[in-house]
Order: sequence, then structure tokens, then C-alpha cells
Amino acid sequence: MSAQAPVSFRQHTHPHDVDAALQQQLTRCWIEVSDAGGAAGFPFPPVDPDEVAAAAAGIVAELDADRSRLLTAWAGSELVGWLNMRRDAHPLVAHWGTLHHVQTRTSVRGRGIGTALMNRAREIARDEMGLEQLHLAARGGVGLEDFYGRLGWKEIGRWPGALRLAPGGDRDEVLMLLAPL
Repeated sequence: MSAQAPVSFRQHTHPHDVDAALQQQLTRCWIEVSDAGGAAGFPFPPVDPDEVAAAAAGIVAELDADRSRLLTAWAGSELVGWLNMRRDAHPLVAHWGTLHHVQTRTSVRGRGIGTALMNRAREIARDEMGLEQLHLAARGGVGLEDFYGRLGWKEIGRWPGALRLAPGGDRDEVLMLLAPL
């Protein structure tokens, strides 16, 4: 990515919004992030490309403007990050949503793309989906609490040792909240 390339965002709200080329880019990004040790859903690098492709296809299949959106970040024609935002339609919990698989390509880290992606997700959640709060679960011990904290997220709890990355390599799962949006 050129250091000068402006970042733009695209929102995908239906499966037909994601063609085969985009699905391949999502999968490649996810593999890159996971193999670099990123906390994006596949904890044991190297990841199986077929498994990642199937997980990406599952996210795409569930896209729905009211319940599940894919937000992608672009520098020119290059996908540089993405996340999935979901809400449950049940009336007891329909006022909040969750973020999943937040990631940016390793080659663009430190350029504010993750921050911009999170800020855009917040705007969409509030202004388009009518949500009042967002939740996420982050892997402890890799600096994610600090990153999200700088964006206004608050740690609301932990599941100690919930994630076993290797024998003796347990990590907390950190529960975070952003409210109000």
C-alpha cells in the first residue's frame, strides 16, 4: 500500500454484495493476520486456508442489513482490513451489537487504519443500525485492551484462562463495551 493512498470503507449487507474476488481477498487477509499471530479467530498458525475460506464464506452467507454487516477498509484497490458487526434480533438484546474478526493487514499496521475502521463501525452501528452499544471479546496479553481503550472501549470483565493457545499458554478473554455510541 502506498503511504499516500487514502483509506475508504465499503459496507456489505447482503451475500450478493461479496463477489468471489472479494471473498478471496477476505480469506487472504485473514490468513495473513492469523499466521502472524493475530487474534482474529484462528489461534494456531499456520492456519488451514480451506478452513479460513469456509469461515469467511459462512460470514458472507449470513450477511443481512439488520443482523450482520461486513465492513471493509481499502487503500485504492487493496483490501487492508475488515470486521463483521452482528446483532441479535431478539427484543431483549436488539439494542446492542458485537464486533467480530477485527483485523488489518500486517503491512499497514501503525497507519491508523484499525482506528479508522473501528470509528466507522461505531458510526454505522449508531446511525444506520440504531444500536446503543457495542460489545467485543478480545484476546488478553497482546495489547488489544490498550488499543480498544484508546478508542473509548471499557473492559467490563474477563474470563481468566479461557483461551488455550498452547499447553501452559492460556490467555484471558477480555470482554469490552463501547457505550454510548
